[in-house]
Amino acid sequence: MALRLSTGLRNAMLDTGSFQDTLANGILCIYSGTQPTSADDTENGTLLLSVTVGSGAFTAGTSTNGINFADAASGAVSKASGEVWSGVAVATGTAGWFRFYANDKTTGASTTACRFDGAVSTSGSQMNMNPTSITSGVTTTLDTFSVTLPAS
Repeated sequence: MALRLSTGLRNAMLDTGSFQDTLANGILCIYSGTQPTSADDTENGTLLLSVTVGSGAFTAGTSTNGINFADAASGAVSKASGEVWSGVAVATGTAGWFRFYANDKTTGASTTACRFDGAVSTSGSQMNMNPTSITSGVTTTLDTFSVTLPAS
């Protein structure tokens, strides 16, 4: 699978803002199952975990506990230093894919929502986790997370 940027995110980056600014104070959700064909598509699988700053409560449209990216270097952005990206699992299952939502957290099918998604595996994916098993009620912390835009 591949990192997939929504039409809304691509348009926002081309029209008005950077990747970093467009996705500021966002939320990352991890699902079971297979990554959708497009980041414009409706989510599938079971929501296993929502990642925020310090597992804090997230309310769409507010900056509280939203996660951020550091400044770009060498064509990539990483999670902001000083932020602990974590979440308490709401279901038990195997992580299959993730979606990073902008602060408005628009779900469902949309060609205007700013978001991106990718596959989850133990290696060779857009998000590598070991293990990929998620247990309800258990906290998962992402120590590293980065996004690289291709040079060609």
